[in-house]
Amino acid sequence: MKILVTGGAGFIGSNFIRYWLKKYPNDEILNLDKLTYAGHIESTSDFAENPNYKFIKGDICDSGTVDSVVEGVETVVHFAAETHVDRSIVGPGPFVVTNVIGTHILLESALRHGVKRFHHISTDEVFGSLELDSGKKFSEKTIYDPRSAYAASKASSDHFVRAYFQTYGLPITITNCSNNFGPFQDPEKFIPRMITDLIEGRDVKIYGDGKNVRDWLYVEDHIKAIEAVLTKGQPGQTYLVGGMTNDISNLEVAKMVLKIFDKDESSIKFVKDRLGHDRRYAVDWSKIEKELGWKPEHDFDSWLEKTVSWYRKNEWWWKPLKKESEKLYAKMGQ
Repeated sequence: MKILVTGGAGFIGSNFIRYWLKKYPNDEILNLDKLTYAGHIESTSDFAENPNYKFIKGDICDSGTVDSVVEGVETVVHFAAETHVDRSIVGPGPFVVTNVIGTHILLESALRHGVKRFHHISTDEVFGSLELDSGKKFSEKTIYDPRSAYAASKASSDHFVRAYFQTYGLPITITNCSNNFGPFQDPEKFIPRMITDLIEGRDVKIYGDGKNVRDWLYVEDHIKAIEAVLTKGQPGQTYLVGGMTNDISNLEVAKMVLKIFDKDESSIKFVKDRLGHDRRYAVDWSKIEKELGWKPEHDFDSWLEKTVSWYRKNEWWWKPLKKESEKLYAKMGQ
């Protein structure tokens, strides 16, 4: 099978390619990535010489490039996106361009070339925010209620993807996942920022009161969920993917990271809250478990420790990125 992965130099995309090449060595993978702040060619170095892998530097908003790459492809796995909420607050424009227009260009090309499966990776953030301690969870039936430019752009792309199934019969699937963590995640994101700050001897920064809740999903569990959808999922279907059954606050996560470093809560620094900060996310992943037999295999505690270990061992990867990522927070006074 010939697969096009968009955004394959990013966090989840590079982990997907690494996993897929190992498990399906006869498949051919094309990686189309613009190499923006979120895409790092270094994340692909361990499989760059694989004969069944090819990297193409290009923009999903360039219809000519997209058309030339999609030709002959059987499956598109669409990771490429502007993803960081904080960046969408500072400048929402690129999120509209990449996440909406770029997705539309890919859909058009996939339709022209008869792609057999177009899989779109999305986020639980399209559903908005839940109340703390409400017990409610997002499901495939939850009404969209995005509250940031990032979430709104992903919601729009989801709607476009579904429209191409309903109108044109393009065989699509969608996964809306919770917050991922694991190796090769950019140090501007919450967990790796804490880890790298502590490695460099700085305090960890927590927005607001730290009570915001996220559902944490280890990146390989997410990839296995995508695998299940690609191999067993039905066209036109959406599947929510989460990693936890119990709520855990950002402050609790910070305390867990500090414990791994043998540090106490004096290393926590509370900073001004993010604008429009969603209070709680929680994901009901019972549909994908019931229909496709998937469930998360990696517990948060153990794999948080393994993630810390990876960052400790791989300063060569994140050190060059750290300075640039902190410029964003400097703009926001963080």
